[in-house]
Amino acid sequence: MLAYATIGTNDLPRAGAFYDALLAEVGAKRFMEEPGYFIAWGSSETGAGLGVSVPFDKKPATVGNGCMVALQAGSREQVDRVYAKALELGGTDEGAPGQRSEGFYAAYFRDLDGNKLNACYMG
Repeated sequence: MLAYATIGTNDLPRAGAFYDALLAEVGAKRFMEEPGYFIAWGSSETGAGLGVSVPFDKKPATVGNGCMVALQAGSREQVDRVYAKALELGGTDEGAPGQRSEGFYAAYFRDLDGNKLNACYMG
């Protein structure tokens, strides 16, 4: 089971604003922050967390090919809302909401730094 995932950013204030608005759609809020270094969000429902961080080695953050963070949604409608919010906030489309396989409904998008995310509902 996933405890948390961290993705990189080159602009922490911009990433913070993006994820404050986006993760509110799935009931998560900031619970930890180190100014200038990282911000973490979490939800008491899932126990899992997501963080964005300026790389510790001070080199530019880059997008990992094949890496993705999935956000668990409570319904297909919530998947649709998360996807729409991501695009509204300046994220880019990587796959509109839809049924991917039996019991798996998902939408794919990239954040402002190019990190790939997915909102999914299993049920």
